[in-house]
Amino acid sequence: MDVHTGMQGITEEALKAAHQADVDIQADEGVDFQKAWADPDSGKVWCVSEAPNADAVRRIHERTGHPAVEVYPVPLEV
Repeated sequence: MDVHTGMQGITEEALKAAHQADVDIQADEGVDFQKAWADPDSGKVWCVSEAPNADAVRRIHERTGHPAVEVYPVPLEV
């Protein structure tokens, strides 16, 4: 899971476009971006993906112009 900040006022359309930009190049790093959520008031965006490592997620987000400020590997699931 990763977190973005500074996206105050983000709209549903802008969130979809940002997510699609990631999806369009995710294969370059072996990432599978699955879902994104946003809070327009706080400007925070959260993304869930499967990836070989946190750096792969960071590289994709940086290339699409919305770098993640935090990336949390989540190795356990129930």
